[in-house]
Amino acid sequence: MTTVAASVPVLRWAAKRARLDDGDLAGRFHKWPLWLSGEAQPTLKQLEDFARLTHTAIGYFFLPQPPALALPVPDFRILGDQALAEPSSNLLDTLYLCQQRQEWYRDHARMHGLPALPFVGSASLQEAPEVVAQRLRETLSLSTEARRQMPTWADALRQLIAKAEDTGVMVMVSSVVGSNSHRKLDVGEFRGFALADSLAPLVFLNGADSKAAQMFTLAHELAHVWLGATGVSDTQVGQVPEQQTERWCNQVAAELLMPMAELRAVHERDAPIPDEIQRLAREFKVSTLVALRRLFDAGFMTQIALWQHYRVEQERLSELKERSSSGGDFYHSLGARTSKRFARAIVSSTLEGLTSFPDAFRMLGMRKTATFYEAARELGVTV
Repeated sequence: MTTVAASVPVLRWAAKRARLDDGDLAGRFHKWPLWLSGEAQPTLKQLEDFARLTHTAIGYFFLPQPPALALPVPDFRILGDQALAEPSSNLLDTLYLCQQRQEWYRDHARMHGLPALPFVGSASLQEAPEVVAQRLRETLSLSTEARRQMPTWADALRQLIAKAEDTGVMVMVSSVVGSNSHRKLDVGEFRGFALADSLAPLVFLNGADSKAAQMFTLAHELAHVWLGATGVSDTQVGQVPEQQTERWCNQVAAELLMPMAELRAVHERDAPIPDEIQRLAREFKVSTLVALRRLFDAGFMTQIALWQHYRVEQERLSELKERSSSGGDFYHSLGARTSKRFARAIVSSTLEGLTSFPDAFRMLGMRKTATFYEAARELGVTV
């Protein structure tokens, strides 16, 4: 059987960026160790299968060295002196898909004469985070008291997403690439990103994260939109980001979700810190890590105490980490995955004959016409 001379460095690179280890690949391709040692080569069919598995263009395997594939947007995820790993194919493909959706919606907005959104890029790093957080609160018509009445974090998150969408921001939440349940997104790699645009601002949240963590990420990404700063974000609330943009967006997000004045009013000084952060997290519908950080910001604990409790709380949360549910109602989740604003617009445009069905299917993650028409009914585009 004819074999092809695939580049060993590129084979290793493709496996690494697809987050596949040698054990996984040896189970699929029995000669995988021999490919890496150069003692054997794959057949064209095997190489095509490997390319599909790793979501890699097959032409790359004939290059002597891997290509340099950088993020198409600024990267704010700076981790001290550690070099960031090359972006995975899952992160890149998610970004590319969201950029395509944003480009489509921008053209749609121009065609229909939709006005530019005045809040995009309206803030600057020189402004106090508290002032900008208040502007966000007013634009989004947010009420801390109303959020307190929400029974769960999921309800509070849905409310915040709906408020953002009502102002014109497309919010997309997914734990997989597109609608491919086999391509799961890694929270360790990224929690979200913002694509700022005056006509089509877009925020993406990694749905594999907890609902409480998604609340903070959404608030952080909205700060990016107000700043007009596109990029993949660092939203680790317990650490102080090196980049000024990330520090500022974290401060805006914290003040938006947990206003300092309201925290001071309800804080119980004599309560043990583990109990108090649980109570505050329930009251403000934030994560316990956000509550812990805000207690430090308010001067209610020392930095040594902050890190001691932070490590303990991280360990507790890792043990209780939410497992994303498999399956679910496709039509019910479509608006969450693709943004109700975007989904309704592209479905309407397709039914009017302005957008082709293949383009709509690709951006909505569909394959069948019957699925499309059912989605149109579920989204309220048709009856």
